[in-house]
Formats: sequence, structure tokens, C-alpha cells
Amino acid sequence: MHDRIDSLRALALVCSLKASPAPSSSDLMARQILDELAKHGTTGDVVRVVDHDVKPGVEVDMGDGDAWPAIREQLMAADILIVSTPTWVGHMSSVAQRVLERLDGELSETDDSGRPLVAGKVAVTAVVGNEDGAHKITADLFQGLDDIGFTIPSQGGTYWNDEAMGGRDYKDLDETPEAVASTTATLAENAAHLARALKASPYPGR
Repeated sequence: MHDRIDSLRALALVCSLKASPAPSSSDLMARQILDELAKHGTTGDVVRVVDHDVKPGVEVDMGDGDAWPAIREQLMAADILIVSTPTWVGHMSSVAQRVLERLDGELSETDDSGRPLVAGKVAVTAVVGNEDGAHKITADLFQGLDDIGFTIPSQGGTYWNDEAMGGRDYKDLDETPEAVASTTATLAENAAHLARALKASPYPGR
């Protein structure tokens, strides 16, 4: 049993270009992270961002018809954010880039102590693709998420790339490679540990 501090919530933002219910490697990896987090007292939800009309912009609400405020409400209720993206031409998906742009609006959202409202939340990443780029995408996501106010745990990124010039998808593998499974398990354990530490001892205000 987990008490209120021990119990955690996670939100996975899947940045696939494929709308539901199309199979998605990014969705699969996000759900694998949630499965590992569940072993550490964490429940979670998955949002496939492309299913929603998330408007372009850098504000928390871009007006009539914008689906981001509802997603943001789920984010604010979560302790851990998972951003899962495919690799396209060596970069994160355009959907993942839009998520970062919308999260940029959090820079002007602070509490009474001057802390960003997302301060104290943990962010982790997952990258999949049958081409190179995972390390660069992870670095770009980490920098953006950290700048916005999220905290990145030790070994907070997991990924899978096919062999050079390969054509397989992660979702089509017969089983999850041991190196990926181990990395994902470590990510989840470290993320849950850090999220609990930040809940018990928040960052100081200004």
C-alpha cells in the first residue's frame, strides 16, 4: 500500500503521427513505461496527441477549439510526464515539437512562491525509430523539458533504433530487447524515486 506521497500519477503524451486506433511503436513504448511505473505505485494515462486539436502556439490556451487546456489539466494532476516520440528524418516528430512549444507557456505560469507550476514534476522520454537520431532527440527533449521546469531523473530516457538502414518497427519485434527492457525499468524506478523525493521536499520558492 502507498500513502498519499507514495502514490503517484503519470501522464504519457504519445507523439506519434498516427491517429488512434492505428498501431504505434511510440504508444507501445509509453505503455511499457507505465507498466514499469505501476510496479512503483504509479497509475497513469495515455494521450495520443494527434487525436486532439492541439493548436500551434506558445500559450497555455490558444482559444476556441484548442484541445491543449484539457491535456494540460491532466498534466497538472500528474507527478511524472512521459514524452514518447518516433524518429522522422533524424528528428522528433512534429507533434513532439508542438508539445514542447505548448509547454513553453508554462514559463509564465508560477505559484505564489515564484516556482513554475511544473516545478517538482518529473519528465522522462522514449524515442523509437528505424533510423538514427535517438540520442539527439533525447538531448533536445531533455533540454526543453528542463528549461520549462521539469526535473529529469538519472537515466531518464529510453529508446530503440533498428540497425542502420533497417526497416523494422519496434511494435513488430517478437519481443522487447533486453537492453531496452532494462533501460525502461531503470527509468521507471528512478522517475518514481525522484517524484516522491520532490513531493516530500519541494524546490524552494523565490
